Amino acid sequence: MSSTSRGGGMGMDQATAGAETGTIQRRLSRTHTAGNLGETAFNSEVVPSSLSEIAPILRVANEVEISNPRVAYLCRFYAFEKAHRLDPNSSGRGVRQFKTALLQRLERENDPTLMGRVKKSDAREMQSFYQHYYKKYIQALQNAADKADRAQLTKAYQTANVLFEVLKAVNMTQSIEVDREILEAQDEVAEKTQIYLPYNILPLDPDSANQAIMRYPEIQAAVVALRNTRGLPWPKDYKKKKDEDVLDWLQAMFGFQKDNVANQREHLILLLANVHIRQFPKPDQQPTLDERALTEVMKKLFKNYKKWCKYLDRKSSLWLPTIQQEVQQRKLLYMGLFLLIWGEAANLRFMPECLCYIYHHVCH
Repeated sequence: MSSTSRGGGMGMDQATAGAETGTIQRRLSRTHTAGNLGETAFNSEVVPSSLSEIAPILRVANEVEISNPRVAYLCRFYAFEKAHRLDPNSSGRGVRQFKTALLQRLERENDPTLMGRVKKSDAREMQSFYQHYYKKYIQALQNAADKADRAQLTKAYQTANVLFEVLKAVNMTQSIEVDREILEAQDEVAEKTQIYLPYNILPLDPDSANQAIMRYPEIQAAVVALRNTRGLPWPKDYKKKKDEDVLDWLQAMFGFQKDNVANQREHLILLLANVHIRQFPKPDQQPTLDERALTEVMKKLFKNYKKWCKYLDRKSSLWLPTIQQEVQQRKLLYMGLFLLIWGEAANLRFMPECLCYIYHHVCH
């Protein structure tokens, strides 16, 4: 390819490229910023707290910069625009300085990245890079069984979502429709992003069965027990998903935060699995949770709550059904509710009497 065709799209139309650059510069210059911070590393760690929404965009810009500087520039430009929408008056702490430094970097990098652009427009450049990224980092890893590959695939889905967000913004600016092939790919990415979520120890999504840690009998036993939602009344407008468990039901009924539910689900599974495997005589290798493990974990979790009830001469809110098949589910609901309240309690978790009071009334 000739240097002319690579020079900011001038092989197609010098006036078009010049107008495009001029538009960017005018849009930048209209933003109210002041000061001079010089060189600044635009990582998620230095983004002001009030602009936390743009941190993933800047993270992606840093990630793709080596392979395509123009795409990285467009990501940063989009992040700048989004930051200005979030705080147009730069009133947040550190926002004015941050936006000024980012503006200076954009002004400095616009021309060189435009000259290095391969496609004839920024919209085509973004679409081409998105397709390249999808084929190299998503299609190639979709059937990954290795934990490292799976972690890379999870990250790739998150990156692809950001790239598509930037792509849509660039296309809208230049009045260009997104190719159908890209829209279909993004539909799949959006769907998988809801499944392949970051996790600490246990990958609990529907496609996690082939992961080594999920094959341990004690882990399987705890997971199967939690997924017994038989007889629980779900809200009418609730959209059920695959592999619902009792913590999903508690979230639907009480409105606990999504990340808290994910953390406490893993927490409870590991608690149960660790106690289950230590039982003697050993439980069967079938994926059935040992009742002794359930009782032991529940006893430890509610030791302080029972003391609190006794001290205040209150009747405990814990009661078990007479039907034996429902006892295990009720115990898991009690434990899940306690852990979810604890997870939401912030500093109150360091005040056991407050935690007991909240649990007592919510459970009742």
